[in-house]
Amino acid sequence: MPREAEPSVNEKAFLLQGLRENIRLDGRSFDAFRDLTLAFGDDYGAVDVRLGKTRVLARISAELTKPYVDRPFNGVFTITTELSPIASPAFEMGRSTEQEVLLSRILEKTIRRSNALDTEALCIIASKVCWSIRADVHVLDYDGGLVDASCIAVVAALQHFRRPDVTVEGERVTAYDPEERVPVPLALLHQPICVTFSFFHSGEVVLVDATLLEEQLREAELIISLNRHAEICQMAKMGGASIDALTILRCAEVALVLAKDLTRRISLRLAQDAESRNLNGLITELQAENDR
Repeated sequence: MPREAEPSVNEKAFLLQGLRENIRLDGRSFDAFRDLTLAFGDDYGAVDVRLGKTRVLARISAELTKPYVDRPFNGVFTITTELSPIASPAFEMGRSTEQEVLLSRILEKTIRRSNALDTEALCIIASKVCWSIRADVHVLDYDGGLVDASCIAVVAALQHFRRPDVTVEGERVTAYDPEERVPVPLALLHQPICVTFSFFHSGEVVLVDATLLEEQLREAELIISLNRHAEICQMAKMGGASIDALTILRCAEVALVLAKDLTRRISLRLAQDAESRNLNGLITELQAENDR
């Protein structure tokens, strides 16, 4: 089975000695993210996220379908992930690695199970017609921080996406093309953000947004998912090193500050993209006509 190249003895000693002296190889502070770049595609719901050298593409799609029998008043929301060999030699096509399973579960708990997307708003006719929203996550480059970058990509894509407008006449549902009616944004109840902490030297050193080399040498990791309202969606701890309760509380405080900052940056990029699309107020006029 393909694997990432193991760090050499010199690389390991150099990185760990630097952490003892409060120095990271890339010069960041211990609680800082790498440079974050969000690029939106021409179509709604396509987001390209770069976190350092890690690159993740998220794309949202929608189609009309029938609700689940046990949830007749809810729409359908699914998240799929793809880790291909172009991102890392450790990934294989058609075979789920442990990392891909972890990524899928964390995104599922953070976004879907926390009800970030209002699925009741996706229902058109109870038990008969609803929207099925699908988020596809494609990892293009991998240099650590995969969970954090993927969560940012999916949350930003959901906010950016616009579904077709529909009308209902009896039990007949008509979906309109974007040329006919302005698409409608999804109803998000909150915007969860994942923050991953890596532990070294028996938990004495804690890093945010570890690079691939740092991930390979860490003793444990803690993933905290929360929104800007300090509501924790999930916590997951992996690795053998123990973490005391006070350290977890400090990590949660740091995660809240970072989540607020990332949410603000995502909102700013969304506003910039909306302004670039709203030429001469045309979208505003069309939206007003939709309301009429």
